[in-house]
Amino acid sequence: MKILPRIAIALLMILLFTSSKPEKDYYTELYRPQFHFTPEKNWHNDPNGLVFYKGEYHMFYQYNPKGNKWGFMHWGHTISTDLVHWEHYPIALYPDENSEDTVHCTAFSGSAIVDENNLLGKNVGNEKTLVAFYTSQHCGQRIAYSTDKGRTWEKYEGNPIIAFDKNDDARDPKVIWHEPTQKWIMALYRKTGEEENSKGVSFYTSDDLVNWEWKSHTFGFYECPDLIQLQVTNRPDEFKWILFDGDGSYLIGDFDGEKFTSESAKLKSDNGKNYYAAQTWSNIPEDDGRTIQIAWMKGGEFPEMPFNGQMTFPSELSLTKFNFGYKLVRKPVIEIESLHGKHYDWDDKNIIPGINENILKKVKGDCFHIVGEFDLKTSDNFGLMIRNSKKNPGTEVLYNVKRGTLSVLGTTVPLMPVDNKIILEILVDRASIEIYANGGQTVISNCFTPKEGANELLLFSNGGELEVVKLDIFEIKSAWSQK
Repeated sequence: MKILPRIAIALLMILLFTSSKPEKDYYTELYRPQFHFTPEKNWHNDPNGLVFYKGEYHMFYQYNPKGNKWGFMHWGHTISTDLVHWEHYPIALYPDENSEDTVHCTAFSGSAIVDENNLLGKNVGNEKTLVAFYTSQHCGQRIAYSTDKGRTWEKYEGNPIIAFDKNDDARDPKVIWHEPTQKWIMALYRKTGEEENSKGVSFYTSDDLVNWEWKSHTFGFYECPDLIQLQVTNRPDEFKWILFDGDGSYLIGDFDGEKFTSESAKLKSDNGKNYYAAQTWSNIPEDDGRTIQIAWMKGGEFPEMPFNGQMTFPSELSLTKFNFGYKLVRKPVIEIESLHGKHYDWDDKNIIPGINENILKKVKGDCFHIVGEFDLKTSDNFGLMIRNSKKNPGTEVLYNVKRGTLSVLGTTVPLMPVDNKIILEILVDRASIEIYANGGQTVISNCFTPKEGANELLLFSNGGELEVVKLDIFEIKSAWSQK
């Protein structure tokens, strides 16, 4: 009689173990990104509620559980321990007032923090409360909270914390802690009047996360604001504040806890066609020290796929003072190395037009991490053909020496060499190319749809000699096959 329960337990354990493992063909579709986040199915857009807690990176996102097009916004939910491997979790936030409407009271974008001092009074045992701030579209700014490490969420009984005003179209609250004033700060997209030029970011303060007082308004911004402070890398005693717009542009300046004072014109953090609603994680531990950002690759196309949309690969942000001024620098997080597969490398290799064969002819695949330093020598232009084949020319990444420009997928940006050298770091996934040039000073994030079977790389130089000072290419293993 005792044997049967043991058998039952054993069978149950086998079932649990096998059910948690992905199927052999999981996430293998033609345009399914292998190391960029996508939901299993349906539409998704803006990253929301980015917060780190007890070894876990939480990422929520705008999600339509009803189909592959925008609408019926909920907060989808995924968790990672390394920013590379993501585990899907049930929907976290649903529309308010039991709305079945496409827009009314749906769960629009927002942010999340750790309630360190139990201001909401919701802590259970030793577990701190996670608090999400979101826009209930046309129903005001609202709060939800979790007392079980983000697994389940409850709507705050005192919602809305900022009432809906039909005249100002307010949305996308970003909440941060401001140490000098000992206040919580909310950056909220608003229109302060009927005129289009009244659009911008309003700043509010709070002592308790519930009652908010308006302080100031910065004009000229639209949607999904983010506000961070960065130490200047080459001036360790200097700190600057960065205010982000939804399109990835940003201002550098000062923030006193009530008002943002700009010290720069608007700058671009990404020059690509597919970069939007970038957000940074809150509560990153001090011993890590990084500011980590992710964005939605807006406008990407995924023909005949069960999903619609992907995120960028997470990047680390820093701020550097150059001879031309301050500039935000982005580079992919170092965790990408955990996905490195087969390694190809070249040093001190000269590329002479019409003489050399393609040195990358042995490299084949659809996902790569490419890091190269190139001495321009006498070259007029050089570049890479990505996802190339004899039948189908690949996507060209081209540096024009005479013009001092970098081009890919219809995007062309200025890029000046340093000591006559160009450094390119490129992430190639099945549906995207992200280029970090000259150490991340210039970044281009674009989606693409390469032809099936096109899996070659080509390095070329035109008009003169190019020196490959150093080139490393790593095949990238699927993050999903390693779940």
